Amino acid sequence: MPMPSGAKAVSAVPASAPKRPRTWFGRLMPFLAPAPLVGGQAVMEGVMMRNGDVYALAVRTPDGSISVEQRPWFSLTRHAWLKKPFVRGFPTLIETLVNGIKALNLSAERSTEGTGEEIKGWQLVLTLVVSLLFAIGLFVVMPHLLSIVMNWLGYGGDVEGLSFHIWDGLFKFLIFIGYIVGIAFMPDIRRVFCYHGAEHKTIHAYESGEPVTPEAAARFSRLHPRCGTTFLLFVMSIAILLHTVLVPLLLLVWTPESAVAKHAVTLLFKLLLMIPISALSYELIRYAARLKNPLWGRILRAPGMFLQLLTTREPEKDQVEVAVAALAAAVGQNPPHLETPTTCQPE
Repeated sequence: MPMPSGAKAVSAVPASAPKRPRTWFGRLMPFLAPAPLVGGQAVMEGVMMRNGDVYALAVRTPDGSISVEQRPWFSLTRHAWLKKPFVRGFPTLIETLVNGIKALNLSAERSTEGTGEEIKGWQLVLTLVVSLLFAIGLFVVMPHLLSIVMNWLGYGGDVEGLSFHIWDGLFKFLIFIGYIVGIAFMPDIRRVFCYHGAEHKTIHAYESGEPVTPEAAARFSRLHPRCGTTFLLFVMSIAILLHTVLVPLLLLVWTPESAVAKHAVTLLFKLLLMIPISALSYELIRYAARLKNPLWGRILRAPGMFLQLLTTREPEKDQVEVAVAALAAAVGQNPPHLETPTTCQPE
């Protein structure tokens, strides 16, 4: 329904965010406490917000209105044992990828006057497989091959040695930063980074316990300690550490005679380690976000917050409005009244 120009903004969410009761595990160690209710993701010309078993997608359409819809969250962690600490990390990563791809597809349709049809099952699987293969090739295989080149040039040892994995870790980090910096030159990605900042500001406002309006959310930081960018940095850091320690130990136990087989086994082992690596990273980012000690909390959060300076940008007011509309739909309320003459169109 269209909003008149100059309409007074009102609170989009309750004055205080709902709180889950903390278990005795949560009282004992912060990172074992229940997961936060609300999280989000920037998409094409919009924001997706998750609240429990549903997510809301708000997209700015070509006519200037805001299309808002709510959909069920695809979950792999409905079973209690998959929600246990140090188990939930990898399933959470997979379900986040699946839901993220769905939301990106829908947002691309909505933002270009498309129909916003649900992505088909085989298309989702194909997209997920291609995305994973691209990530494996760029962040696992490429650093490994470059480390082999450094060995051939005489600047490092073979895969059994420490120097090989130091090079591997360095190349991982440089490729990761280079990839983020590179895609930031694309106009569409720059706008996604702006919506990323709007998403963070809105979640900050919601978690502060204050009424959430676009004006109130705009005052908060565009950086957030639970950001997926921080999670990726933790994944990379833990991967470098575990690869450096565990791969040489594996090759001490058994080393194939063929050099090709030796490197193939090493790459396979690195891929298998992604399950415990994602589990440890998930718990670490939750621990860092909940840590009460200000000094240690800042130290753990600092690298991820610094990286978010690359993956977020200061949003415009109309982009914050979209994020607030997504949050309002996610928590089960009507989209907020906006001061600009735009339209919220719930599906």
